Amino acid sequence: MVSRSVTESIVLGGGCFWCLDAGYRLINGVTEVVSGYAGGHTNDPNYYSVAMTETGHAEVVRVTFDTSIISLSDILDIFWAMHNPTTVNYQGNDRGTEYRSIILYESEQQKQV
Repeated sequence: MVSRSVTESIVLGGGCFWCLDAGYRLINGVTEVVSGYAGGHTNDPNYYSVAMTETGHAEVVRVTFDTSIISLSDILDIFWAMHNPTTVNYQGNDRGTEYRSIILYESEQQKQV
């Protein structure tokens, strides 16, 4: 029997979204990575308004992955390896609330993982 492909997505923020984006694109089983913003108080954030700390948003990526190839647990292990969640509001040279750590799960099952 052929296993059926099932995709899930999770939104992750851990510093500059370009760094997370580039890292996840290299992972077997990741089918899509989209950079954007989450966790703020405006409807249409853009790079400049977020960088000026006007919106409250964090830089994030939505990682979509094939669960028959990679698990959410593995996706999160990679997340922890790519950034340091103990450095509040910065990663490397990037400083500001937009670089904070954030995980936005899409189901109760993801929350448990």
